[in-house]
Amino acid sequence: MNPAVWVERHGRRRPGDAALAEGEGVYATWAQWAERTARLAGGLREELGLKPGDRLAIVMRNRPQYLEALYAAWHAGLVAVPVNARLHRDEIAYVLEHSGTRVAVTDDDHADDVESLLGRVASLEAVVVAPGERWQRLGGAEPVPVADLAPSDPAWLFYTSGTTGRPKGATLTARNLLTASLSYFADIDPVAATDAMLHAAPLSHGSGLYGLPHVAKGAVSVLPESGGVDGAEIATLLRRWPGTSMFAAPTMVKRLTADPAVVGAAEHLKTIVYGGAPMYLADLEEALAVFGPRLAQIYGQGETPMTITGLSKADHAERDHPRWHERVQSVGFPRTDVEVAVVDADDRPVPVGETGEVLVRGDVVMAGYWDQPDATAETLRGGWLHTGDLGAFDDDGFLTLKDRSKDLIISGGMNIYPREVEEALLHHPGVRAVAVVGRPDPQWGETVVAFVVPDDEAAAPTPEDLDRTCLERIARYKRPKDYRVVPALPTNNYGKVLKRELRQQLAADAGSA
Repeated sequence: MNPAVWVERHGRRRPGDAALAEGEGVYATWAQWAERTARLAGGLREELGLKPGDRLAIVMRNRPQYLEALYAAWHAGLVAVPVNARLHRDEIAYVLEHSGTRVAVTDDDHADDVESLLGRVASLEAVVVAPGERWQRLGGAEPVPVADLAPSDPAWLFYTSGTTGRPKGATLTARNLLTASLSYFADIDPVAATDAMLHAAPLSHGSGLYGLPHVAKGAVSVLPESGGVDGAEIATLLRRWPGTSMFAAPTMVKRLTADPAVVGAAEHLKTIVYGGAPMYLADLEEALAVFGPRLAQIYGQGETPMTITGLSKADHAERDHPRWHERVQSVGFPRTDVEVAVVDADDRPVPVGETGEVLVRGDVVMAGYWDQPDATAETLRGGWLHTGDLGAFDDDGFLTLKDRSKDLIISGGMNIYPREVEEALLHHPGVRAVAVVGRPDPQWGETVVAFVVPDDEAAAPTPEDLDRTCLERIARYKRPKDYRVVPALPTNNYGKVLKRELRQQLAADAGSA
């Protein structure tokens, strides 16, 4: 199933209805988008000489032309390579080189960086700026039929965020994208043609993936004119476009929760799907107080894509359940389309309540990593995707993540999961953010170090205060042996804390001592 078929079908069935919106205005009806997609696909095939299976990269901020390029690529039978536009030029170069991209579509904001890669990236033959004269010319080409995509054909190269090194390109097939879309309907939310999908988060990742089921059902795709997260603008768009859903990272949910304009328009919101990083309990309770039962959580990875477990809106709303607090701190129940297991180091299932690595298999799991057979074999060994995440099932089948396996701290032979230490420290009213890592120790193996961002640097909590907060909630052996007060935590372009950099900082400090 080629996702471009959805645009073509709605173009025939609902030609005059809004399909793409830029801010409050309609950018294109379904008939206009369908024709534009077919003509752009023709231009990509005829003028630029692209063939089915060739890679086309998209490097731009969220805007209507992004979705035009994405669906035109699929219409032409190409493999889309959505690239995080916030990456450094050298990081963009790596993705284009590794994927063998022949053509990149970009915008004025990123044109200088991307055009500078012509001649540097061996495979790159052309850069098209959209909107722009060449983009318009491509859109005036003769339309071509939607290309056939076999279920196993690559459709999207999803480059991971690269927190531990060079990003890998998860090869998502047509089957993967269809399965992920159907899973959304099964477990997250029904979608109607009268609904809208607001793309405030990057289209290159979660928001783009969750846009798929909305396009499939004919909902309007709304692109903020700001290209990002602006509370006043989002509030206006919620009132303009009824039935609006959006994908958001937990940090974004926290920001929206604190924005008076968004709070005032919360009644117009249909659903916030959040995921991609831990949502701490205090932040979640505050968000539920503001938005009510409109939150759904997903746990997934680019390799799955975004489909392993889910915590539904009903789960969030079931406050009278005796284990509600435990459940909302979990990542939910296995999704309809997958099998999920928790295993030991030998890939043997562990008993309920015990921690192990989370494995998943099903039609949503990637075909493998692009041009990296060894990494593919290691990650997909035994027919299961090895996520690298540590978790445990409870008696009801809800999965709680403990940490990434690489972040586990072993001190004196005891396993310490950084997240539970972070949760404890966040109860201190003077702590805005915290990240916990392990530091090598000759006696204990590792000791616990907490990097703390205070609400007020001039009145930062003392180590004694933080110790008391920990000891009220966790075992003594888990409390940090060292507290580092910092103005901010290092993060990547998706807001994930780079614990690798914190460990490197500790190593550098030890080397200079």
